[in-house]
Amino acid sequence: MKQSLFSKYSFGSDNHSGVHPKILKAIEKVNVGYSFGYGDDPYTQQVLKKVEKICGGDCRAFFVLNGTGANVISLASFLSSFSAILAPQSAHIIDDECGAVERFSGCRIIPLEMIKDKNGETCGKVDTQTVKKLLNLGDQHKVQPIILSISQPTENETLYSVDEIKSLAELMHKNGGYIHVDGSRISNACSAMNMNIDKMIAKSGVDILSFGGTKNGLLIGEAVVVFNQKKNKNIIESLKFFRKQSTQLYSKNRFIATQFDAYLEKDLYLHMAAHSNSMAKYLERKVRQLGKIKITKSVDTNAVYLILPFTQKQIEKLQKKYLFYVWDNSRKECRLMCSFNTTTQAIDSLVSDIKKLL
Repeated sequence: MKQSLFSKYSFGSDNHSGVHPKILKAIEKVNVGYSFGYGDDPYTQQVLKKVEKICGGDCRAFFVLNGTGANVISLASFLSSFSAILAPQSAHIIDDECGAVERFSGCRIIPLEMIKDKNGETCGKVDTQTVKKLLNLGDQHKVQPIILSISQPTENETLYSVDEIKSLAELMHKNGGYIHVDGSRISNACSAMNMNIDKMIAKSGVDILSFGGTKNGLLIGEAVVVFNQKKNKNIIESLKFFRKQSTQLYSKNRFIATQFDAYLEKDLYLHMAAHSNSMAKYLERKVRQLGKIKITKSVDTNAVYLILPFTQKQIEKLQKKYLFYVWDNSRKECRLMCSFNTTTQAIDSLVSDIKKLL
């Protein structure tokens, strides 16, 4: 393919980036000979143990194809026909998965009002008070919200503290429920908080995690991790069937396994996430130096939200070159995402073009 088919810059999504060279080499490494399919090969089982060790040990991991699939089978595994899911209004499972969770589980997602930060901006998080209002447990006329799904980081790229996750988990468990974490960018959260998955997720009482990789340099594949094996024994036993039924069981599983093997080796996943986070901080500093541009949300991980004081045509001109999204058209709020391969040169070029328009 001609290079012109690909963009030089992108701040639209970390999905726009390519694959880390070490991940590509890992794929090539296992592209030899023959091996059992569907994850029954010894290499895939070995790597799954590696994932489980990173996640604290008392857990079971399963490889899937993509993030939507990870969320679908994570949530469906806990649901009955009369169950419901609680999630923030901005949750990926509500806004960006085409109703996949509801389609495959047959259960409603009940949106929760999000809390605001000290500046009055929506931060993407929910708290125990918000969840309590909609639990409605025991009323035979209403669906039963059995599981809460949150994202870490949130869809606004802000972070829940460990205490906040613990409080939400304790509330759900007290009421006979569960908590799921959509961790499509969990590596960015771990890097930003200088904390491992065990402490952030397992020890906070989370029941199941969608462990993402494709937003952080993998080609294909994510993992679903179920914690507390004794308590969630039935979930673990049934999850493999939900995985197959929802078309998430990949036949050549060793090609997902080898990516996670390289991903976890010498904390590559954290190093890549640290880079994308640091690029977002660099972008924030450069934008603040310009003045006249409001940064609307806390830059906790690898995204910068800002309001560009330009005409629609000026914004569209910038978008053609730098491929970013307008998040809120009503106030021209834009989201600029950084990736594992974002460079300071790309950021300097963007900021320079913004400065020319001010």
